[in-house]
Amino acid sequence: MGRIYDALGDGRDVLFEGACGTGKTLASLTPALEYGRETDKTVVITTNVHQQTRQFIEEASAIAQTEDLRALVFRGKASMCHIDVGYEECQALRDTTREQVELERERAELERRQRELLDASQAGESEAAEARSAVMNDLDAIEDDLSEFEDQATCEHYYRNLTADTDEFYAWLYDDVRTPDDIYAYADRQGLCGYELLKEGMDGVDLVVANYHHLLDPMIREQFFRWLGRDPEDVIAVFDEAHNVEDAAREHARRTLTENTLGQALDELEETDDPRVEAARNVIRTYRDALETTYGETMGPGTVREAEVDDQWTDLPIANEDRKDDLTLSFLRAYTGPGYREELERALELGQELDQRYEEAYKDGETTVRKECQTLQAATFLEAWFDDSDSQGMYPVISVRKKADDGQDGLGDGSAGEIYGRAELYTCIPERVTRSLFGDLHAAVLMSATLRPFEVTEDVLGLTDPETMAYGAQFPEERRRTYAVQAPALFASERDDPATQDAVTQVLEDVIRFTPGNTLAFFPSYAEAERYYHRVDTDAKRYLDEPATPANELREEFTDGENGVLFSSLWGTLTEGVSYDGDDARTVVVVGVPYPHLDDRMDAVQDAYQVAFGGEGPDADEGAGWRYAVEIPTVRKTRQALGRVVRSPTDFGARILVDRRYTRDAEIEMREYAVRGTFPPEERAEMIDVDPEKLKFGLLNFYNDLDAYDGDPPKP
Repeated sequence: MGRIYDALGDGRDVLFEGACGTGKTLASLTPALEYGRETDKTVVITTNVHQQTRQFIEEASAIAQTEDLRALVFRGKASMCHIDVGYEECQALRDTTREQVELERERAELERRQRELLDASQAGESEAAEARSAVMNDLDAIEDDLSEFEDQATCEHYYRNLTADTDEFYAWLYDDVRTPDDIYAYADRQGLCGYELLKEGMDGVDLVVANYHHLLDPMIREQFFRWLGRDPEDVIAVFDEAHNVEDAAREHARRTLTENTLGQALDELEETDDPRVEAARNVIRTYRDALETTYGETMGPGTVREAEVDDQWTDLPIANEDRKDDLTLSFLRAYTGPGYREELERALELGQELDQRYEEAYKDGETTVRKECQTLQAATFLEAWFDDSDSQGMYPVISVRKKADDGQDGLGDGSAGEIYGRAELYTCIPERVTRSLFGDLHAAVLMSATLRPFEVTEDVLGLTDPETMAYGAQFPEERRRTYAVQAPALFASERDDPATQDAVTQVLEDVIRFTPGNTLAFFPSYAEAERYYHRVDTDAKRYLDEPATPANELREEFTDGENGVLFSSLWGTLTEGVSYDGDDARTVVVVGVPYPHLDDRMDAVQDAYQVAFGGEGPDADEGAGWRYAVEIPTVRKTRQALGRVVRSPTDFGARILVDRRYTRDAEIEMREYAVRGTFPPEERAEMIDVDPEKLKFGLLNFYNDLDAYDGDPPKP
């Protein structure tokens, strides 16, 4: 904690790796809060894992019991709105309601003043009558203004925020660390808007618990700091599960525009009377037609790949190494006019003006919903596309899918089953988002159990000379075992081989049989998890984690049992940010090396990383792209899974890697595919290579030495 405190004093970022279950949160939060209190800075702790948010609340509440701590847990408007309206509508309702309340306050003040003047006039003050007449004229004008609000849309909840006494709410809020659900329920009972009360209450707090997007999304971040009443240099950010920041930042940087939005923009222009319409229509229509042409050449009606399209987005690569992307080329070939940049600028101006008109119409009660300007959305995206689509680290791509039921996708034109497209600018290198963030903050602490190698994290996030610290497992080594099993390498091409499946099945059956309690089994995909769920013959109760199912309910059912095995994907939600303490799970098995799906999008990330970090000339690192984009994130995912067991000094358990690519022999016999060397040195040192048929003896001896078996141990 002292090193973190000193780094904050120097304004340096911190990369902090600590083994799972070793108290990283408190170790980071305590010095950050202490330094923040001494220097009048606000600490924001953020995660993208729901369970971690709950843990933050518990730990902040524990601190608040002994320290004078004002802490808030912030959540987005969508889950806290009492009347269920969108962001734009909420903003308009808020502005109109505030205008109404301000007029009512002005009216109350004028009425008070006119009564005073009336009393003065009746007392014989000669100038009072004339002054009161002027005040009455102002009152009439105010009444006229207020009468206009009778037909305007306002928010009753926000109205009460502005007119009721909210001192009781804030006294309750700061008395403990309240959850967003608590705040919503309290506000709902009082007819208040909890979201707006939270925003108003953020100014001057010591600690805010928030989601990644409050800091990683540039537009949300600007508003968030304004609500805090802080400049970025007055904020210390603590990122939990920071190995996820790379992907989260990439996701927040992506821009998309669907063919539907382009069509809606053209419909909007048809209904608009303005001299700029023709220019806007020309550039937007040409881009829409180019999008249709580009995907139609590959996946249009009658093509071979049309059958591959379903109601999920399917990527079509359009990037070229030596020229502009296919979509831009199609647009340039088709465009006719004075200049697309000039016409695009006019489209942007018109879109901004239309958007303002929609805002005013909603505020004035002329419309019941706040209309979104499709022209502005389309023009803003096109500006980014033409500026950035051929920039280093940007990957232009189009995707297609089939329209669902009639009326879906905002069309309602009977076109279900037809293919439509989407253009996307995908950000391969997340430092385009994160470098400016970390540069603006006073400092940040990025903590995770899997941040190493630190130099890679520094590169991909754009950090400058951070303080780095790593603490391995702090618990007794004799209470854990890590085995690397000499099982067949589960390359994708080998997974259907019967001999490979038989070998893996036998290992799993041995692991489950010789584990005194629950077993976690993680696989490279949900399909592989399901395969072995059906293949494994065991007396243990089997649980299958499937995509789009409530993972928390499954986890609770699994941990409530005493002899079960949970089959899941390494890429699911049960492999990180989830604790399996004590008897919740004794053994964790990782089957295979869980490389992500290596599609064209991932190839683009590899290429971008190779250019950015591989160097040039004879000293170039030809494997940098693969290592940065694929191998290191994959091993981090594996390490996260291994950390699900052995979570305290009294805990014990076994971690098993089932694939010969994890073994020491692989570094010699299949060096190109070996991954053992990507693990930190102290973790490699604990790995015990074992033949598949001998694993059961290792488990038996390990658990027997700990007296873990309830009764006689199983016989090998």
